[in-house]
Amino acid sequence: MTNMSFNPPAVTPALVTGIDREERLADHMTFPIARGSYSEGELPLGVRRLERPIPLARATALAFLRFEKADLESTFRFLADFGMEPVSRTERRIVLRGAGAAPCIYIAEKGRRSRFVGAAFVMAPETDFDALERLPGAQRLAAAEIPGGGRGIELIDPAGNAVWLIADWAPVPPLPMRAALHDQTNAPGRTPRINACIRPPAVPPLVGRLGHMVLQVTDFPAMAAWYMRHLGLIPSDVQYLGDGSPTLTFFRLDLGGQPADHHTLVLLGAIENGFEHSAHEMIDLDAIGQRQQALLAGGHTHMWGLGRHVLGSQIFNYWRDPDGTQFEHYTDGDLFTADYEPRYSPFAPGSIWAWGQDAPAALRGKPSPAMLWRILRALAARRISLQRLKLLGQALSRPARPWL
Repeated sequence: MTNMSFNPPAVTPALVTGIDREERLADHMTFPIARGSYSEGELPLGVRRLERPIPLARATALAFLRFEKADLESTFRFLADFGMEPVSRTERRIVLRGAGAAPCIYIAEKGRRSRFVGAAFVMAPETDFDALERLPGAQRLAAAEIPGGGRGIELIDPAGNAVWLIADWAPVPPLPMRAALHDQTNAPGRTPRINACIRPPAVPPLVGRLGHMVLQVTDFPAMAAWYMRHLGLIPSDVQYLGDGSPTLTFFRLDLGGQPADHHTLVLLGAIENGFEHSAHEMIDLDAIGQRQQALLAGGHTHMWGLGRHVLGSQIFNYWRDPDGTQFEHYTDGDLFTADYEPRYSPFAPGSIWAWGQDAPAALRGKPSPAMLWRILRALAARRISLQRLKLLGQALSRPARPWL
C-alpha cells in the first residue's frame, strides 16, 4: 500500500529564506489534496473504490430540511437573523424560505426534544413513483404535507432518517436580492472599479438557497450505497482511512451536462448517527460578513470562520442555533458536470480548510468523559470496530498544519 503518512522535513527560518522558503512551504501546503489526491482510475494499491450501484431514481435538487424543535420561538429568531424569510408560522410549525425560487428550505415542528427528522429532494421528471412506492417502508405523501404542494413518497434511510422524494414542486417568485459585488473587486492587474466605491446596502441579504447537508453515519458503506441507489448521487471527493477504506464522501447531483454543486450531501463515518450541519449559499463574501453582523447583534453563537474549504472550495462561516445545531453560510463553491471523475485522498483534518482558523475541536471530537462514554457504547453495540476506531483516531490526531 502507498505510504500515507506525512512527515515533512523541518523548515528552519535561519536556513531557508525568501523564494526558497516560499517554495518549500508551498510544497508542504499542497500535500493534503493536490499531492495526495488520485483520480478514481489511478488509485494506489490498497485504496478501495467506492462502488456505485445502479440508481433507481435521480434527484435534481435538495429541497428542504425537516426538524423537530422544543423551542420554536428561539429557533425562529435565529433563522430570521441567519437570513431566512418566513413562509408560515404557527405555535406548532414554522416554514421558512430563502431568496430563491424554492417554496421553502426549512421546516420545524414543535417536539418534546430537538432533533433532525429528515430531508426532501426534488426528483427528475422521469421518476417512477409507483415503483418507488413498492419499496419496503415507502409511504405516499399527501400534497398538503409538502410546503408548496406536489406529490411524493417517504423512504427511511439506514440510519432512520426520513427522506422525502417529491415532484411537481412549483417554484415561487424569487425575492429581491442585490447584485453580487465580487466582479467589482480590484486586484493587481485587474481594476474594473474606477471612480466608484463598494457600498453594500446596510440591510444584509437573505440566504439564496439551501446548498447541502452533512450526516455523520455509523455504517458508512450502507448509507453511501443507499443514497447513490435511491437518489442517483455521484461521488465528487472520497477520503479514506489508513487501511484504504472510504470514510467520508462528498456527493453531488447527477444533472448530466448541467453543472452541479461539488456536494449536495456529505456522509462522514463516525461513532454515532447524527445531523452535522446544513449549508446555505449567499450572494457573495460581503453578504456573509453582513449576516455575521446581524447574528452577532442577535446574540447568536459563532462557531467557525471566516475561512475557505479545500474540498468544494467554498468561503464559509459557521453558526449554532439555540440547540447547538450547526448552520453554514457559504459562497463561491465548485461546480462539476456528471462526467467529472471522482477524486480520492487520505482523510485528515488539514483537508477541511485552506485558510482561516483551525477547525474547532467540536468538529474533530473533543476528548472528554462524555466522548469516552459514547465510544464505549459504540464499541459495545458493535457500531464501530476497534480497528476502525484506531484508524479514525490516527487520522484525526495528525496536526492540520505541521509547518505552522
